[in-house]
Amino acid sequence: MTTPELIKLTDPTNGAEALILAGYGFNCFRFRAEQEGHPIDVLWSEPDFERGDKRASGSGIPLLFPYPGRLRGRTLTWQSKTYTLEGDDRLGNAIHGFVLNRPWRVLEQSATRVVGQFHASRDDARLLAAWPADFCVTATYELAGNSLRSSFLIENPDDKPLPCGLGTHPYFRLPLGGASADDCLVRLPMRRRWELVDMLPTGNVSPVEEIEQFRAGLVFGQMSFDDVFTDLEFESHWCTARVIDPSNGSRLVVQFDDAFRECVVYTPPHRQAICIEPYTCVPNSPELYAAGVDSGLRILQPGEQFTAEAILRFTG
Repeated sequence: MTTPELIKLTDPTNGAEALILAGYGFNCFRFRAEQEGHPIDVLWSEPDFERGDKRASGSGIPLLFPYPGRLRGRTLTWQSKTYTLEGDDRLGNAIHGFVLNRPWRVLEQSATRVVGQFHASRDDARLLAAWPADFCVTATYELAGNSLRSSFLIENPDDKPLPCGLGTHPYFRLPLGGASADDCLVRLPMRRRWELVDMLPTGNVSPVEEIEQFRAGLVFGQMSFDDVFTDLEFESHWCTARVIDPSNGSRLVVQFDDAFRECVVYTPPHRQAICIEPYTCVPNSPELYAAGVDSGLRILQPGEQFTAEAILRFTG
């Protein structure tokens, strides 16, 4: 097995670093910040993830496109045509799109910045039979001290409309260099949640009853989530969540712009991470869209595009 292409970014001011596995989904699986000369791993990933043979959706920051989350079953019917999908959530549903486990091309690279791209017709032409239109995703990671910025450009290069949604699935390691994951606090700026049946949204939403706890900080040891939230709180086009390690005062600020309108919160069974996942649409959005539900599904006309951005900031 060939080892996938690996990119390393290093900040010259403090030695913070990021590792991106370009050959396996352009996954940034390590963001190592510096706290008073001590490295702090902000992201959780399986040991030896860089070999490219681990579960693509289970480490680092998987990139999800052209659909984030689940779609009902293993096919998509769009404009009277049926497409066979990939991924398996072990409940019989397709999950997380096509780009998280495929090689991306590196377009630009410097010590602190890297740009990668996946263009379906160029990088895996088989996908043209698996989705209603061709697509092109360009992702950029930029490291500046203890901050990591990711930006995304989604383009429709086809002559047909492109239904799509983008998501990221970061695994934030807990604790943040402190003593106990269970004692960490997670602040979530979310006001409503989607009702789920068999892990798929029904189209109904309800208020978050514990909203004041969400804002003040939920204790990780008491959290058990695999939930989809909406009606997020934005300030100047940015939504902000926070992870706080009270034992050493470390904080991780998680920000994403208003291209993302939903957010999945997931607590993995291994209890070593919290996932705060911004999505531009709700899971199973094509089915909800067809039923007249405002699901966030984007339909890009030929030549259209959109952008999205997220920022991670660690402070000691």
